[in-house]
Amino acid sequence: MGKRIIQKPRGTKDILSSEQKYFKYFQNTFENIAEQAGFGKVVTPTFEDTKLFVRSVGKETDIVGKEMYTFKDKSGNSLSLRPEGTAPIVRAYLENGMRSLPQPVNMYYFGPFYRYERPQAGRYREFWQFGMESVGDKSPLIDANIIAVAWRVYKRLGIADNITIQINSMGCGTCRPKYVKILKKYYQDKLKKLCPDCKKRYASNPLRLLDCKNDKCVSLQADAPQIINNLCADCYGHFKEVLEYLDELDIIYQLNPNVVRGFDYYTGTVFEIWTEKEGAQNAIGGGGRYDGLVEMLGGSKTPAIGFGGGVERTIEEIKRQEIVPEESKSVSIFVAQLGAEARKKCFRLLNDLLDIGIGAEARFDKGGIRDQLGVASEVGAIYTLLIGQREAYDGTVIIKDMASGNQEIFPYEKIVKEMAKRMKKTIKV
Repeated sequence: MGKRIIQKPRGTKDILSSEQKYFKYFQNTFENIAEQAGFGKVVTPTFEDTKLFVRSVGKETDIVGKEMYTFKDKSGNSLSLRPEGTAPIVRAYLENGMRSLPQPVNMYYFGPFYRYERPQAGRYREFWQFGMESVGDKSPLIDANIIAVAWRVYKRLGIADNITIQINSMGCGTCRPKYVKILKKYYQDKLKKLCPDCKKRYASNPLRLLDCKNDKCVSLQADAPQIINNLCADCYGHFKEVLEYLDELDIIYQLNPNVVRGFDYYTGTVFEIWTEKEGAQNAIGGGGRYDGLVEMLGGSKTPAIGFGGGVERTIEEIKRQEIVPEESKSVSIFVAQLGAEARKKCFRLLNDLLDIGIGAEARFDKGGIRDQLGVASEVGAIYTLLIGQREAYDGTVIIKDMASGNQEIFPYEKIVKEMAKRMKKTIKV
């Protein structure tokens, strides 16, 4: 009996070559849009001090309580794999003295994150996320700008026609506590009808009662008091101005009182990106303002807003809409050979082409020229360079145009410069 093959951990996936075209398409599209809008890329560590997430996301949240991958290093320090992107970006903002830069500081990220939760379609324990953070400006214009940049990403990916922006305000430290009391009073005589999770949320995080997807809880949400009707004057004015800016850009949105987001650090404007999926709503991104987070993590009071989206979920939507990214050809030249001496020359030629940045490939395990030309067609080569026994002896190379089938003979010592000219590559001597 053979040894059992070790498999990947539950909730993870291999991103194979066939899937990379979607990831490249996604990442290139997002990063180009973010940088054109003045956002700079920040890469934070994969793991952070556990206190960063306990303090920011909230001790009572499901992420901190149930889903974080937490461990102690050899020095006894408690570390956690990052479950979300905002807190690490704010930590980097503080630790690297970005307060001294012109405000707001606009940053973006793209990378893997980790949560121990039940794997399902589009949801993994190791997942990829993209996001943007704008730290240092309280203007409603900044809220609208973050939403506009996020919307532009989905438009450029070609899926904007099938998604909606759901938007709400969560109020501030003045009006939200008053609203929470009103909300709890509404649910007080309905506790028996709530799902087990919401019975706990009633005491620890009442706002989350509004975004539970359990059928019993959804039926109660319809008549629940809305926070939009209980905002203080400042929050109401701010939110109204955000909507006016979105109207100016003709960005369509839906006011949704049940969008409350799940982290403790959110205040004011919050929004989610929803897509239709088999008749049910499916959130593929979201964000909002978190004006208290910088202070919560040890800095001075600093306004901020951000957005984050799921890469795998968005790619699912791209595939569902049958959008196939164009693949850029990486191999332009195939090198074919016949005979021991020709194989040596082809090996040198292959590496000389790669050294100057020309995508080239060869299959030295294929014996016949016909088989090698078949591979050249499969990889989409523009030219095939052939060296047989005669060419190895004469010091020549046959250049075959794969589109027309035309062939010409060229001196071996000049072939690299000739192909660089045809591929418009510069050779550094």
